[in-house]
Amino acid sequence: MDSRPVLDVVIVGGGPIGLACGLEAKKAGLNYLIIEKGTLVNSIYNYPVNMGFFSTSERLEIGGIPFVSTHAKPGRNEALEYYRRVAIAGGIQVRLFERVITTKKEDDHYIITTSKGSYAARNIIIATGFYDIPYLLNVKGEELPKVKHYYDDPHYYAFQKVVVVGAANSAVDAALETWRKGAEVTMVVKGEEISNRVKYWVKPDIENRIKEGSIQAYFSSAITEIRENEVDIQTPAGPVTIANDWVLAMTGYQPDLSFLEKLGIELSDDEVRKPAYNEDTHETNVAGIYLAGVICGGMNTHRLFIENSREHAEKIIANIVKQ
Repeated sequence: MDSRPVLDVVIVGGGPIGLACGLEAKKAGLNYLIIEKGTLVNSIYNYPVNMGFFSTSERLEIGGIPFVSTHAKPGRNEALEYYRRVAIAGGIQVRLFERVITTKKEDDHYIITTSKGSYAARNIIIATGFYDIPYLLNVKGEELPKVKHYYDDPHYYAFQKVVVVGAANSAVDAALETWRKGAEVTMVVKGEEISNRVKYWVKPDIENRIKEGSIQAYFSSAITEIRENEVDIQTPAGPVTIANDWVLAMTGYQPDLSFLEKLGIELSDDEVRKPAYNEDTHETNVAGIYLAGVICGGMNTHRLFIENSREHAEKIIANIVKQ
């Protein structure tokens, strides 16, 4: 007979929403554990070092714990400090650098097997976000070390020839920051213009740099091949080859929906692939398994953020307590 204790809930994902679920579970007197495959708030840790949030600090708060920032819109480092202090102050039970491998239903609970052990829980909350799997360019040469799907520090690219692929916030930040560190920057944009989702105080900056010629931009264009010292670009005017040292493919990321499918969670058959769950309780079609945060939107990763998914934790824990 399995003698391990059965937890009330295991939370998969140690980002802000996973932490919010942990705080609510503790407040409700539940036995819980957060399991995170990387470091605490791993997605935020992997943001560019100079990244600033759209949201004000109070809209990033969880568990009623104040987020005091020196700026109207805090940056990555302030957020890391805040969520780490939340975890300490809240006495959050979390296992870091531990990946969930399988889950199996057994009697009235689940067995969750990880890279470091296994746990038993009556309920599971999936709060895994969407920063795991980058959209690939699917071109020859993408496997070269010079191609990066994550961007961190602009200094690394000083005095280098850099191609930035994309036109949303990550791409624009990478283009402007590396250019300001002395890089020769070329943007390759699939659409006809810079995305309207770019931060309103940044969009005029990138548009002016392109207009004045400081940053070269090819719109309605795509990379067709990457080589050690060159990149081929298909443009409306025809193919172009430019000298190149680095390619920053800021093409966005997608949630690991295959993990949900392995759990038996139904996904819509359209391009959004939205998971099936009750909007009031966030319980999926699989009894005892809940979704929290941006994972609820499927491939529509621009609908949910920290500020409008904090309430998921309260809904989920309230429903678990009622059982």
